[in-house]
Amino acid sequence: MYLPAYFEESRSDVLHALMRARPLATLVTLSDSGFTANHIPLETLPEPLPHGMLRGHIARANPLWREYRADSQALAIFHGPQAYISPSFYPAKQETGEVVPTWDYAVVHARGTLRFVQDSIWLRALVSRLTDAHEAPRHMPWKIDDAPPPYIEKMLSLIVGFELSIASLTGKWKLSQNHPAANRRGVVKGLRDAPGAESRQVADMLSSLEDERQDGPRD
Repeated sequence: MYLPAYFEESRSDVLHALMRARPLATLVTLSDSGFTANHIPLETLPEPLPHGMLRGHIARANPLWREYRADSQALAIFHGPQAYISPSFYPAKQETGEVVPTWDYAVVHARGTLRFVQDSIWLRALVSRLTDAHEAPRHMPWKIDDAPPPYIEKMLSLIVGFELSIASLTGKWKLSQNHPAANRRGVVKGLRDAPGAESRQVADMLSSLEDERQDGPRD
């Protein structure tokens, strides 16, 4: 991933927060036939330090667990909020006209090797945690115990679990840091006025950046 220094986000707690808020990751793996991408909701754990661990499950029918090359790293990509940035957001448009469109976004790349798990107790605990986490906001959360035990046992037999011990964790917060302060303020206002929750979320992220950035653009 191309990562200029001013877009880099390296704080593990910030990266983990995005990963938990946006758990559907693109998991890229290597097999003898080439690269494969699967889209899987993942559980993010803070340990082992320094980067933590990811856990998830796939259908037993998915060839990933049989074809994955054990000597290769897997890459899990988590996509945060994203939004189109119009040149009209920038005060510089009126001053010089020397502005072009771009896209602001946040992403996290987590790399590590996969270990597959077929233990039914491990799988049930994982599925229970994932279910509880995603059902928590509901008025009447669904629980695994709401379904008949034989049915749950059958469903568990049809999946394979995995965990990825994160060897490296990289965050890219491309949030107009390469623009002067006036343009960044214009982006915040433009995104708050734009339709859609994603635009407002990007505006919130930009607003919350620490004031360590220089006012002038950087290469």
